[in-house]
Amino acid sequence: MDNLTIKARITALRSYLKDKRMNAFIIPSTDPHMSEYVAPHWQSREWISGFTGSAGTVVVTLNEVALWTDSRYFLQASDQLQGTDIQLMKDGLSETPCIEDWLLEKLQAGDTLGFDGYIFSTAEAKRLISLFKDKAKMHVDFTHDPMDTIWTDRPALPSDPALAYPTVYAGKDAKTKLHKIRELIKAQSMDALLVSALDEIAWTLNLRGTDVHCNPVVISYLYISQNDAHLFIDPQKVTSEVQAHLQEAEVTLHNYSDIKPFTDSLEKPKVLINPSKTNMQVFTLFEESSHVKEGTSPIAAMKAVRNDVEIAGIRRAMQRDGVALVKFLMWLERFVPKGNETEISVDRKLHELRAAQPLYIGESFDTIAGYGPHAAIVHYEATPETDVPLKPHGFLLLDSGAQYLDGTTDITRTIALGPLTQEEKEDYTLILKGHIDLAMAVFPKGTRGAQLDVLARMPIWKKRMNYLHGTGHGVGHYLNVHEGPQSIRMQENPVPLEVGMVTSNEPGIYKADSHGIRTENLVLTVPAGEGMFGEYLKFETITLCPIDKHPILRELLTDEEVAWLNTYHQQVYDALSPDLNFEERYWLAKATSAL
Repeated sequence: MDNLTIKARITALRSYLKDKRMNAFIIPSTDPHMSEYVAPHWQSREWISGFTGSAGTVVVTLNEVALWTDSRYFLQASDQLQGTDIQLMKDGLSETPCIEDWLLEKLQAGDTLGFDGYIFSTAEAKRLISLFKDKAKMHVDFTHDPMDTIWTDRPALPSDPALAYPTVYAGKDAKTKLHKIRELIKAQSMDALLVSALDEIAWTLNLRGTDVHCNPVVISYLYISQNDAHLFIDPQKVTSEVQAHLQEAEVTLHNYSDIKPFTDSLEKPKVLINPSKTNMQVFTLFEESSHVKEGTSPIAAMKAVRNDVEIAGIRRAMQRDGVALVKFLMWLERFVPKGNETEISVDRKLHELRAAQPLYIGESFDTIAGYGPHAAIVHYEATPETDVPLKPHGFLLLDSGAQYLDGTTDITRTIALGPLTQEEKEDYTLILKGHIDLAMAVFPKGTRGAQLDVLARMPIWKKRMNYLHGTGHGVGHYLNVHEGPQSIRMQENPVPLEVGMVTSNEPGIYKADSHGIRTENLVLTVPAGEGMFGEYLKFETITLCPIDKHPILRELLTDEEVAWLNTYHQQVYDALSPDLNFEERYWLAKATSAL
């Protein structure tokens, strides 16, 4: 993005702020549904800053502008913000002030802080109001969206048709899910539930769509009461098939923008609303018309526990994905030495091989193909300007995934393209140790991801190294590649791991200007049997793809870790070889041979 363009956009925003008598404005990366990835219409933070990472917040005052982002994007943001006058704030570092502290230093009592209440969660908005209005004696205005004025060619709201998701893949029909949700609402002594999270709506109603890049969701709100259900959606998106599908589930349709007329018609029901997933403007409408209780939607936990049909589907998806990956790895080994491949070309080839698999819909996120130093940029995405040729030495880090009708995949492999340094081999082996140690975990029922995170980190902690991203996230079922409520990370999360949850296992290490390494599989939480004080659980690795053995320093692995790797590789060979030709089976046999 041209730096002059970014400066002109910031100038336009400042003119708007002066006109509305505001002294600062906060622009997050989300949408009215608190989504991680958003439709182009709501990519305001990217538009105002030129920073293309998925996470970050821009704060503009009348004199300064800064962007906060996390460790995944430090290098990328530093590069993209050059020459824009936007200060990079490296979130999570001890020397970096939080947004609130920075603003308190820049503003004074009587000033006005602005943000768009439609793209701020209720929880975050209330926190800001408490801090700036109640404690710092400033004004807080969340009623404006300056982008509607200054973003003259702003993309329209998504209007592509929604899709009915067949029960043969979902395992349960929408009517059955709604019945269970109503039971859970009633158990909390509530009359109704407002659902804003797009993946929760898609899962509940067995709907899918193309409104958000790589995430098959539909822009909408859902209100579930004991007697009925109301979906707020653009009428253009409702095909005759979708209408029949929703009628069968006894869902009433409303225009996406008709929340206020609906809330005006309510007679003070007790409505459960998640303040972390519902925007402040919509929450306020319900607060004026209902008895609102703030709490967690029961749908997130229901969705995270896969039913038998979903588990069978993800296993089939993993098998087809593994076949595509073996074909790709074999191709990569053959063609990199010829000298014509780049980060972008390998991305295209992997897409081509996946697209040839049955039930393939698209990618589950934009592929990260980082060669050499680019692999140290955690969420690097090659562009024509940054694309580099692959050479027969060093590492290629490849993080990719696919959406199939019967499941979502997410896998990272770090591949040796030729000779490596001793440091690269040691780092690779330590990350593999952490990956295996977590994969082998056995733990009591009720264990949280934060209690297991250390297993993946200990091998590199012993070398005084670390990574700042989480070790594991939930993965949707033909839905968002990142979902909760479970996680495996250092930060506390009260949600325990349960049988049927699918979570990633992805420790990594990143050394700027040198190399990056990450090894990722998806794991399914399964029973491990009865033991002292109750039930025990464990992980079953369900991703099917060889792990590169060339960089491994055998002496750094224990016999138990080697046995795990050999067993895993045998499972990979047994699962994938029937769908490969002779040459591919021969290659896979070598790639999965005992260490």
